[in-house]
Amino acid sequence: MSALQITAREAAAGPLWEIAGDLDHVTAPELRTAAGDLTLTAGQVLVLDLAGLDHCDSSGITALLAARNLALEQGGDIALAAVPARTARILHVVGLDQVFTVHPDAAAARSSTDPNRRDSL
Repeated sequence: MSALQITAREAAAGPLWEIAGDLDHVTAPELRTAAGDLTLTAGQVLVLDLAGLDHCDSSGITALLAARNLALEQGGDIALAAVPARTARILHVVGLDQVFTVHPDAAAARSSTDPNRRDSL
Protein backbone atom coordinates (compact mmCIF):
# COMPACT_ATOMS: atom_id res chain seq x y z
CA MET A 1 0.00 0.00 0.00
CA SER A 2 1.29 3.46 -0.87
CA ALA A 3 0.35 6.62 0.96
CA LEU A 4 -2.05 9.05 -0.69
CA GLN A 5 -0.48 12.28 -1.91
CA ILE A 6 -2.54 15.26 -3.03
CA THR A 7 -0.62 18.05 -4.70
CA ALA A 8 -2.71 21.16 -5.38
CA ARG A 9 -2.10 23.82 -7.99
CA GLU A 10 -4.28 26.85 -8.59
CA ALA A 11 -5.39 28.25 -11.94
CA ALA A 12 -8.03 30.72 -13.09
CA ALA A 13 -10.19 27.89 -14.44
CA GLY A 14 -10.02 26.10 -11.08
CA PRO A 15 -7.67 23.97 -9.01
CA LEU A 16 -5.70 21.03 -10.33
CA TRP A 17 -5.07 18.26 -7.82
CA GLU A 18 -2.55 15.57 -8.62
CA ILE A 19 -3.59 12.40 -6.82
CA ALA A 20 -0.92 9.74 -6.28
CA GLY A 21 -0.78 6.50 -4.30
CA ASP A 22 -3.70 4.46 -3.03
CA LEU A 23 -7.21 5.87 -2.74
CA ASP A 24 -8.87 3.29 -0.52
CA HIS A 25 -10.75 2.84 2.75
CA VAL A 26 -7.70 4.00 4.71
CA THR A 27 -6.84 7.09 2.64
CA ALA A 28 -10.19 8.17 1.17
CA PRO A 29 -10.91 10.39 4.20
CA GLU A 30 -7.88 12.49 3.20
CA LEU A 31 -9.49 13.30 -0.16
CA ARG A 32 -12.81 13.98 1.54
CA THR A 33 -11.11 16.38 3.97
CA ALA A 34 -9.30 18.18 1.16
CA ALA A 35 -12.54 18.46 -0.81
CA GLY A 36 -14.31 19.78 2.25
CA ASP A 37 -11.81 22.65 2.36
CA LEU A 38 -12.31 23.38 -1.36
CA THR A 39 -13.62 26.75 -2.44
CA LEU A 40 -14.70 27.15 -6.04
CA THR A 41 -16.30 30.12 -7.69
CA ALA A 42 -19.15 29.57 -10.10
CA GLY A 43 -17.88 28.08 -13.34
CA GLN A 44 -14.57 26.81 -12.00
CA VAL A 45 -13.62 23.18 -12.53
CA LEU A 46 -11.67 21.03 -10.09
CA VAL A 47 -9.41 18.77 -12.16
CA LEU A 48 -8.23 15.58 -10.49
CA ASP A 49 -5.14 14.25 -12.26
CA LEU A 50 -5.10 10.54 -11.46
CA ALA A 51 -1.95 9.65 -13.42
CA GLY A 52 -0.16 8.69 -10.19
CA LEU A 53 -3.04 6.68 -8.74
CA ASP A 54 -1.90 3.16 -7.89
CA HIS A 55 -5.14 1.71 -6.53
CA CYS A 56 -8.72 2.86 -6.05
CA ASP A 57 -11.37 0.84 -4.22
CA SER A 58 -15.05 1.55 -3.60
CA SER A 59 -14.18 3.96 -0.78
CA GLY A 60 -12.02 5.88 -3.21
CA ILE A 61 -14.82 6.01 -5.77
CA THR A 62 -17.15 7.28 -3.05
CA ALA A 63 -14.61 10.00 -2.15
CA LEU A 64 -14.46 11.06 -5.82
CA LEU A 65 -18.26 11.32 -5.83
CA ALA A 66 -18.20 13.35 -2.61
CA ALA A 67 -15.68 15.75 -4.16
CA ARG A 68 -17.95 16.06 -7.21
CA ASN A 69 -20.96 16.81 -5.04
CA LEU A 70 -19.08 19.52 -3.14
CA ALA A 71 -17.86 21.09 -6.40
CA LEU A 72 -21.41 21.14 -7.80
CA GLU A 73 -22.79 22.63 -4.58
CA GLN A 74 -20.42 25.56 -5.08
CA GLY A 75 -21.50 26.14 -8.69
CA GLY A 76 -18.41 24.47 -10.10
CA ASP A 77 -17.70 21.11 -11.63
CA ILE A 78 -15.12 18.34 -11.55
CA ALA A 79 -13.14 16.55 -14.25
CA LEU A 80 -10.92 13.49 -14.04
CA ALA A 81 -7.68 13.28 -16.02
CA ALA A 82 -5.32 10.42 -16.82
CA VAL A 83 -7.55 7.83 -15.18
CA PRO A 84 -5.65 4.52 -14.87
CA ALA A 85 -7.15 1.68 -16.93
CA ARG A 86 -8.29 -0.36 -13.92
CA THR A 87 -10.06 2.63 -12.35
CA ALA A 88 -11.54 3.63 -15.72
CA ARG A 89 -12.96 0.13 -16.07
CA ILE A 90 -14.57 0.36 -12.62
CA LEU A 91 -16.05 3.77 -13.46
CA HIS A 92 -17.44 2.32 -16.68
CA VAL A 93 -18.92 -0.80 -15.05
CA VAL A 94 -20.82 1.26 -12.48
CA GLY A 95 -21.83 3.94 -14.99
CA LEU A 96 -19.78 6.74 -13.45
CA ASP A 97 -17.99 7.39 -16.73
CA GLN A 98 -21.31 9.04 -17.64
CA VAL A 99 -21.22 11.17 -14.47
CA PHE A 100 -17.61 12.37 -14.52
CA THR A 101 -16.01 14.25 -17.39
CA VAL A 102 -12.89 12.24 -18.21
CA HIS A 103 -9.86 13.56 -20.12
CA PRO A 104 -6.79 11.67 -21.36
CA ASP A 105 -4.43 13.92 -19.37
CA ALA A 106 -4.31 17.05 -17.24
CA ALA A 107 -3.32 19.27 -20.17
CA ALA A 108 -6.45 18.24 -22.08
CA ALA A 109 -8.59 18.82 -19.01
CA ARG A 110 -7.03 22.22 -18.44
CA SER A 111 -7.48 23.32 -22.05
CA SER A 112 -11.15 22.30 -22.00
CA THR A 113 -11.81 24.31 -18.81
CA ASP A 114 -9.69 27.38 -19.58
CA PRO A 115 -11.99 30.43 -19.86
CA ASN A 116 -9.33 32.19 -21.98
CA ARG A 117 -9.14 29.39 -24.53
CA ARG A 118 -9.89 30.37 -28.09
CA ASP A 119 -11.79 27.75 -30.01
CA SER A 120 -10.95 27.48 -33.68
CA LEU A 121 -13.77 27.87 -36.16
